[in-house]
Amino acid sequence: MILTAHDLVVRLGDRTILHGVDLRLETGEFVGLIGPNGAGKSTLLRALAGTLPRRGTLVLEDRPLAGYSVRERARRIGYLAQDRHVAWPLTVTEVVGLGRLPHRAPFSRESDADRLAVARALRITRLEDLAGRRADALSGGEVARMLLARLIAQETPVLLADEPVAGLDPAHQLATMQVFADFARAGHTVFASLHDLTLAARWCHRLVLMAGGRIVAQGPPETVLTPERIAEIYGIEARVDRNADGLIVVPLRLVGHHHKEAT
Repeated sequence: MILTAHDLVVRLGDRTILHGVDLRLETGEFVGLIGPNGAGKSTLLRALAGTLPRRGTLVLEDRPLAGYSVRERARRIGYLAQDRHVAWPLTVTEVVGLGRLPHRAPFSRESDADRLAVARALRITRLEDLAGRRADALSGGEVARMLLARLIAQETPVLLADEPVAGLDPAHQLATMQVFADFARAGHTVFASLHDLTLAARWCHRLVLMAGGRIVAQGPPETVLTPERIAEIYGIEARVDRNADGLIVVPLRLVGHHHKEAT
């Protein structure tokens, strides 16, 4: 067990976004965070990363998260936000190198270890050919891969990612999921929010399903992604099939009040 949350509550303004969330993330797991828009997924990820005020207990490696300094926390938890706006006139290599800041003393020059980590991250994300390109001249998909590379360069035991495959073409979606699976296999803990239920089911060891700021189900994909639960939480009829590669979730049509609202 590396990161645990107990009775986690987050309020933003006068609204309660998370209602008493309990969660355990263990070493070597790739866990998918799923749920409809507005379920609280991004808020949960930000709370786990330590970037939001919250009530409840957060423990990282047997120590309360609040007991870590910002630098210590950044050496242990990497966070990839959903927002991908990049306006910096930096090269791809320089942006990826920002992931090394928690490992360096202020104003110090990069070390050989920093350069190796950046080169490795560029290689893993297949960005070596774009290393010298300006970050603000990239396509949306290239920016997403660059920010993933920055996360990889940070070399943290825990990786939190908010919709990391959004906007990527199918090949790069699969490549990104493979990166996370490889990191989990190497002993890291990966927790990523995903909207593609088939990708989540095929690549993640475990799924955490949220709705209304609460975790409503968690466990192996085949126990979480039942047609009945998909209808209840997402308001859609879906076909759930299985082949040699795992589950296939095919959304078919809106059901119940969701259909009435849409029409």
